[in-house]
Amino acid sequence: MKRLSTRNIFLGAALVGLMQSMSPAWAQDLKLAMSSPPSSIDPHFQNLVPNTNVSAHLFETLLGLDPNSRVEPGLAESWKQVNDTTWEFRIRSGARFSDGSAVTSDDVVFSLARPANVKNSPAPFTTYTKSFASVTAVDPFTVRIVTRDPVPLLPFDLTSVFIVSKKAADGLSTEDFNSGKGVVGSGPYRLVRYLRDDRIELVRNEHYNGRDKSHWAQVTIRFIPNAATRLAALLAGDVQAIENIPTQDLARVRSDANFQVMTRTSSRIMFLFADWREKSPFLTDKAGNPLAKNPLQDVRVRRALSMAINRDALRDRVMEGLAEPSEALVPVGSSGHNASLKTMRYDPEGARKLLAEAGYPSGFGLTVHGPNNRFVNDEKITQAVAQMFTRVGVDSKVQSLPMAVYAPRGGKFEFSVSFIGWGGVEASSGLRGLIACENPAKGLGVVNWSKYCNPKLDAVLMKALGTMDDAARDKLLQDAAAMASEDVALIPLYFQVSAWGVRKGITYGGRRDERTFAHLFKPQ
Repeated sequence: MKRLSTRNIFLGAALVGLMQSMSPAWAQDLKLAMSSPPSSIDPHFQNLVPNTNVSAHLFETLLGLDPNSRVEPGLAESWKQVNDTTWEFRIRSGARFSDGSAVTSDDVVFSLARPANVKNSPAPFTTYTKSFASVTAVDPFTVRIVTRDPVPLLPFDLTSVFIVSKKAADGLSTEDFNSGKGVVGSGPYRLVRYLRDDRIELVRNEHYNGRDKSHWAQVTIRFIPNAATRLAALLAGDVQAIENIPTQDLARVRSDANFQVMTRTSSRIMFLFADWREKSPFLTDKAGNPLAKNPLQDVRVRRALSMAINRDALRDRVMEGLAEPSEALVPVGSSGHNASLKTMRYDPEGARKLLAEAGYPSGFGLTVHGPNNRFVNDEKITQAVAQMFTRVGVDSKVQSLPMAVYAPRGGKFEFSVSFIGWGGVEASSGLRGLIACENPAKGLGVVNWSKYCNPKLDAVLMKALGTMDDAARDKLLQDAAAMASEDVALIPLYFQVSAWGVRKGITYGGRRDERTFAHLFKPQ
């Protein structure tokens, strides 16, 4: 097969763009490509961005987040705190599901209870609902939530739980949703067809009366994990917009007048989990024999691994500038950000010294796991980190997996060191989900793949979660983040910078939470 030159691809894309700009359908239809498919279109199955990205087109949450990750009205047009443990939410006047039925308090009560009943979730939404003592309908359009303890960050939690139609969803399983049953929401679109791992087809929900009404009558979202293929689809005119432009192609896309590039530093921290268990499955001596004891239990070993990573090189050589190295869990401006946490300095000699002090002067063997179709350059980052580990004596192999396989295995604690990302709009999100001792009853540690547990940190976190004063709560969250950093509970790498590519004539403002929403693309 003859290989097309980059010049020919761009010339072809320009011709396609000219033809499309002359078509009346251009203003009616939008085709965009996302970089990772959802594991399900059940909005309560798994708390992952590919899933919630799709869900947000079909369903609403009681409260939403604006592009700067500030809480704003969602399905609830107003809310108030009655006392420290009681909140009331008023459903938006005239809100209707895609089948034309009114959204009522009963639907909200049902939806907030449903995450606890979803089976086999690898990342449950119960982290946002476990604080509830009761959820009741005050009247057909007012919902009262009573929490067991004061939960000052409840509005943030409610931006993550989607509201479904009780009539349509009651008794349905996740697989029922994946077949199209029960997919009745009050979002800007309604479902036409879902082809797993390929695409989802939507049409405008004519009953939607929220703020972000769609400019597009029809939307096709394609799932194209391969970055080169995704870019080729944009250049050829198969789609009008993509997320996660391949970093090596950024300059080319920016220089072409037929396209625009939008970037935004996200709140997603990319990091490594390091297994804290007594025995870990992918650790060996230099000869390849399993180790009797897990060296990752020693804080000196975890710190050595962190010191072995050249984060500036990851930013400049792998990510082409689309990364901001950090030690913090949330970026500047977010609630609970700890400005005193400084990015770990690259120090390979110091890393070797710490390994020797911990009893591993010759290092050991390790397999580093990571996804290969979820984050920007995820496989390349995993490989680069493994090479850096090897340079300080920790001989490292890499195994990269599709996210649909990787996430469930991580949830079963099958890795020793694993690369992943977490987008939290405020510090308690990551502290609760990734770092707190595993406690499903309280919704803590639900994505704690490392099995890290520090009861003293948990005590500070729980105090913060019950502190109503914003400044005092921020200080407690900062203290908890400092404790996690001191323990090397995680090995933070960088905040990801998102990049969207769009054809001329369309604009997208970008979001701090990295979400790609069809209804926020606008014709110019």
